[in-house]
Order: sequence, then C-alpha cells, then structure tokens
Amino acid sequence: MTLVHFVQPDGTRQTVSAKDDLSLMEAARQNNVDGIVADCGGGALCSTCHVYVSAEWVDVVGPPSPTEEMMLDIAPGRGEGSRLSCQINVTPELDGLVVRVPDEQAI
Repeated sequence: MTLVHFVQPDGTRQTVSAKDDLSLMEAARQNNVDGIVADCGGGALCSTCHVYVSAEWVDVVGPPSPTEEMMLDIAPGRGEGSRLSCQINVTPELDGLVVRVPDEQAI
C-alpha cells in the first residue's frame, strides 16, 4: 500500500492508503476524499478529478499525456502541477505523494 496525502483547500490533510495499480482518483473515491468528483469514472473525459501535484513530486509523477493536457485546459484554476488524478497510477514510488484538491472542479 502507498500513502497519499490529499490537502483540501482549507488546509485539512487526509492521508489514504492506496492499493498499487489503482489510479489516484480511484484511491480518492474509495476513501471518500472530498472534492474528487470523477464524473467520467476515470476516462480523462471531464477534468472533475483535477488535483495539484506538489512541486517535489512533479518529476516522480511524470508529465500529462496530450489527451490529459486537453482536459486540463478546461479545468478551473489550472496551474503548476495540475494533473487529472484518474491519469496517475499509484505505484510504490509515489509513497508519501502530496496533492492539493482545488477550490472547484469543472461542471
């Protein structure tokens, strides 16, 4: 299991124990993390699972795909470290990952 820290807009931190090979979005939904809506169920079709990957983790997580980039273009508040959590696979290398949940998701 890999520990992932989700930081809410108010600074509240929720640490979840995620099974490897799940997407970050699936781990968030299984652990009732607020703010991860995931309307499309993980198909990179909506951007309602948008998160900000902390700067120290950006290189470990890797860059978004071209499809993900297109969806991030419609995500409110796109910024440094923006990723769709459905497109990040949980691996042991991500143990301790910190992501911030945005104030709002796309509708």
